[in-house]
Amino acid sequence: MASPAPAEAGDEAEPPLESLVHLRYAHHRRQRNRRIWRRQESRLAKYRYWIMMAVLWGLVAAFVLASWHEVQKLFGI
Repeated sequence: MASPAPAEAGDEAEPPLESLVHLRYAHHRRQRNRRIWRRQESRLAKYRYWIMMAVLWGLVAAFVLASWHEVQKLFGI
């Protein structure tokens, strides 16, 4: 049975320190960008909530006014 080829010194060598530093910088930059994005999204979520509430209340008001108008027309009030 054949035995595996011996590993060369270059196969197990670690990448150069400069590329590791670059990878760590990139990792921390992505973390910082995610943190900033989450903060912006939570701030914008407050605005989206109030905009949706205003739209829903506007729809309710329009429905109530239309219903009131129909009730007046139907009963002659």
